[in-house]
Amino acid sequence: MRDFAKKYHDLLINDFSGINLTRIDEFEEFFQKQIMDSVLPQEKSTVFKKCIEQTKFVVDIGFGGGFPILPLAFSNKDKEFIGFDARSKKASVVTQISSKLELQNVKLFHQRFEEVIFDRDVVVTFKAVGKVSDLLPKFKTNNKLFVFFYKGPNFYELEDIEEILDSWEIIEEVGYDIDGTDGRLLLGFKNKNVLRGTKTEKNIKFSGLL
Repeated sequence: MRDFAKKYHDLLINDFSGINLTRIDEFEEFFQKQIMDSVLPQEKSTVFKKCIEQTKFVVDIGFGGGFPILPLAFSNKDKEFIGFDARSKKASVVTQISSKLELQNVKLFHQRFEEVIFDRDVVVTFKAVGKVSDLLPKFKTNNKLFVFFYKGPNFYELEDIEEILDSWEIIEEVGYDIDGTDGRLLLGFKNKNVLRGTKTEKNIKFSGLL
């Protein structure tokens, strides 16, 4: 993992230094806060690990500089990783980085996830993107979704999720330590009911992107 992280870090601070994909220049800090924070939940959470083992597709939404999607894809080469980001420039650049890192199991799209109908069972990840109560109701699916959020340890002081618990159940809540932080929290949810969402003319099927 350190060799992978070193190649990744070199690309970010050299080839793609002008894109602002990470604010962390020092390698060890980058390794802890970006790489380890992306992959450690799979080691610490038996639920997250089992969900990834039992799925074919992992979807990362709002991947930004490629986290957690690229480190997770490197660690799970037998799974297909699909990334959605609303910023076309970052989607393009991270696609180039993925290619340079020789990740064959990653596809990245300039795409808003709320316009996607998830017609396959998938595992979804969010890292440092929005509020849980704002994001979960935007999913459109007739299938089973397992959605995991990477959050800080003060999550419950900042967010209230009571309003979404009629449609979603919490399946995981595990804390873990990352050097240089106050700790991290992984929260997992599974949809209770069919979540059809709001139909719009822009909707596309997830299967059509594969």
